[in-house]
Amino acid sequence: MTLTMGGAHRPGATRQSGAADTSGAAARAVDVWKVYGSGEAEVAALRGVSVGLERGRYTAIMGPSGSGKSTLMHCLAGLDSVTRGEVYVGDTLITGLGDRGLTDLRRDKVGFIFQQFNLLPTLTAEENILLPLSIAGRKPDRQWYDTVIDTVGLRDRLRHRPTQLSGGQQQRVACARALVSRPDVIFADEPTGNLDSRSGAEVLGFLRNSVRQFGQTIVMVTHDANAASYADRVIFLADGQIVDELREPTAEAVLDTMKNLDTMAAVA
Repeated sequence: MTLTMGGAHRPGATRQSGAADTSGAAARAVDVWKVYGSGEAEVAALRGVSVGLERGRYTAIMGPSGSGKSTLMHCLAGLDSVTRGEVYVGDTLITGLGDRGLTDLRRDKVGFIFQQFNLLPTLTAEENILLPLSIAGRKPDRQWYDTVIDTVGLRDRLRHRPTQLSGGQQQRVACARALVSRPDVIFADEPTGNLDSRSGAEVLGFLRNSVRQFGQTIVMVTHDANAASYADRVIFLADGQIVDELREPTAEAVLDTMKNLDTMAAVA
């Protein structure tokens, strides 16, 4: 797999202004609020967030601790409910879906990559990759499966169990597991948080290549400016609100924006 360091090929980031067109979005939030507690203990993790995540693009979500970035991703992925507002995956309104509907959504339309890998230790790499399809009673598309395996470079590791793999290899297994079912959107929560810089670059390169080569939609939460620079677009949250975004970001532009988040949140 050929990797390009994030942002290195880009002459400069562009700042987006005005409301984005969310038609045809892979996922979108419409005036979403997420409130915890009540009365004096009430805390608003999200405050009227509206955003569309473009199909076939790589979007990063950033913000300081407590900004609402993970909450937004969890709501968009159907892992958490919203207090008010609407969430769509494709054309499906997921707000108010019951347990069965959410299970079907996560099985058929959404893929996940987590910081902790979440591999079953008793299964081989191949069995972990195919597990979601097995649970759904679906047979893999062998041609697509072979493409995914060769792209992530796991052909000679398929019979290994997670304890026999490096952290980077385990996360590539998780990436392949998310991609093999061809979901509408893959949500990645700090996917390089437990990896060294080299392994992290390999995973980020794979995610970006899956967008460019296969048209996959990726949404990634991260605190790492270099990781965010692999994305096509970076959305910045502060105090539960979207306060800025960048297109074609560089690591330097992401860092500069992060430094100004407190000021932007105060005037948002």
